[in-house]
Amino acid sequence: MTCWLCARPLGRRVEWHHPLPKSRGGRVTEPVHPICHRTLHATFTNHELARMAAAGEPIAERPELQPFLRWIAGKPPDFHAPTKRRR
Repeated sequence: MTCWLCARPLGRRVEWHHPLPKSRGGRVTEPVHPICHRTLHATFTNHELARMAAAGEPIAERPELQPFLRWIAGKPPDFHAPTKRRR
């Protein structure tokens, strides 16, 4: 199984992300690494995530996530580091 955001293999810890936030009626979940999940929510609000999901926009292609995705690409599945907060 691979991470919905970064496409790396998943490790021991798996979290489940609602592409359409649960607060906006989302029911479908996707497996993600904990660090990827925290980065998604530190980068985007639920309103932004809902808008992207409704538009069918591939979130991994967003310019805001490109530095993170390049950085995480070579890390092992269970890698963890503190997540920077949204400015």
